[in-house]
Amino acid sequence: MLLLERLLTGAMVVPFALGAASVPAQEREVEFSFTDERIVESSGLVVMPDGLFVTVNDSGDEGRLFAVAANDGGGDTVGVSSWGEATDVEALAPWDRDEVLVGDIGDNAGERDSVSVLRVPVQRSDRSLEAETFEVTYPGGPRDAETLLVHPVTRRVYVASKEIFGGTLYAAPEQLRSDRANRLEPVGPVLSIATDGAFFPDGKHLVLRDYGRAVVYAFPSLEPVAELELPEQDQGEGLAVDRDGEVFVSTEGQFTAVLHVTLPALVRKVVSPQAVTAPPASESEAPFPGIQSREGLELPETTSTDRPFWPWFLTGLLGLGAIVVLMFSLRRR
Repeated sequence: MLLLERLLTGAMVVPFALGAASVPAQEREVEFSFTDERIVESSGLVVMPDGLFVTVNDSGDEGRLFAVAANDGGGDTVGVSSWGEATDVEALAPWDRDEVLVGDIGDNAGERDSVSVLRVPVQRSDRSLEAETFEVTYPGGPRDAETLLVHPVTRRVYVASKEIFGGTLYAAPEQLRSDRANRLEPVGPVLSIATDGAFFPDGKHLVLRDYGRAVVYAFPSLEPVAELELPEQDQGEGLAVDRDGEVFVSTEGQFTAVLHVTLPALVRKVVSPQAVTAPPASESEAPFPGIQSREGLELPETTSTDRPFWPWFLTGLLGLGAIVVLMFSLRRR
């Protein structure tokens, strides 16, 4: 199934390759390697304001996250936050200065009536705790997902579904409630087989990745503005953006490396304009220091590039034809 997903992902990104600025594969720049033998399927990744990296294992592990020191610790685990049972943890997103949101949102079989987002502290020590849990539901039935995002300005939570024929970005209510289900609402289409993603600090752009590529989108228009070929990884499922707009990616496997992806100058110029800032009400309320957390903030409209429609239509047909041929050949085996 994983091989099929990767092949179909390659076919479905053809429209992106011709419809948005495409950038060659990035060089491998190792930030650090995990040294903890318990980290075997790094599926989500977050960089905390103090430089700690946080990751979780894919489905099959208990409910726990690992705080990892990079430059000052050489990839050693310095703290584990445990909260008990988990169903299918797949994603992380930054929250407060010392907290993250954990996405127990995996649903390969499409049979979970609701999934969960948990608020979990990050610290340099081991701790067992009761995490605040938010139940989340989709319109129209279950969806599989591996991507959880938090807007750095409004703090609104988003989920990108993982679907072969095109994913969807969903928005949670402006404020998550722990006393009732939180219904997601669709925002717009995004790439297929999304395995992770994050907002850039300006709040005007986000990036989603699959197993080999990343697509940068303007927000809230979700117009693709660039596509990056990521450094080769066995099964890349993690992506994080720090407060300076630097991008990091991780992969499943024991003792694997976290890579620093240096954005090309043209892409960096697009995603790193002057940030939308205001003095924060309190430092702990801002996921990224210096960026105000305000509900309902009106973000500037994104300027359209007015690209012609026919390249997207043509390459979409080509991608669909490739999928049909691929599935027909697989059936005959």
